[in-house]
Amino acid sequence: MVKAIVFDLDNTLVDFMKMKSRAIEAAMIAMIDAGLNLTINEATDQIDKIYKEQGIEYQQVFDLFLQQTLGRIDHKILAAGIVAYRREREAALIPYPHVYSTLNKLIRSGLKLGIVSDAPRREAWLRLAYLNFHHYFDEVVTFEETGQRKPNAAPFLEILRRLNVEPKDALMVGDWAERDILGASGVGMKTAFARYGDTFNTLSHNADYELTDISQILDIINSQV
Repeated sequence: MVKAIVFDLDNTLVDFMKMKSRAIEAAMIAMIDAGLNLTINEATDQIDKIYKEQGIEYQQVFDLFLQQTLGRIDHKILAAGIVAYRREREAALIPYPHVYSTLNKLIRSGLKLGIVSDAPRREAWLRLAYLNFHHYFDEVVTFEETGQRKPNAAPFLEILRRLNVEPKDALMVGDWAERDILGASGVGMKTAFARYGDTFNTLSHNADYELTDISQILDIINSQV
């Protein structure tokens, strides 16, 4: 019987890639308006390259971008980009449909809720707080808690320890088969693949369940009562 639901954060609860894309585009437009002599496509291509090399959560992306393109950091251009990025990020950071209602119903049913995310602790908590998600979850495990990324067993074992549940009594919900599903199943958790957040066109995920809408978690829970 499921006693706890553990969620990935990005592309499972929120459409992270859509938010990121819109925020970067807004930042590049602002930088160009502030004097950057590049086209939007040239600028975004360079940003994408940096993220591929440094990771999607790299926090100094605009500094490195200006160093590479200008040979120095122009703080007028940098500031314009950061402000535009943050404004658009806040506007575009929204949960997937039915997330709030599903979380509320899960809480009312008495289930424990947790998050396992590879995001840096500060960034994960900022996203959670902005969406008012920080009140929903009993425990949150980010990269800093274990120093290991999914599918390593450590983050999954840590969230299970904090929630005080056995692996067989926990359901992991995530959009990344090679990290969320593989890692969780490896420690004995039940798994649900968030097809609605899949950005890889995943053909095979080997999860116990597939979700096309997050609300389908309620059907899974009800089927085990």
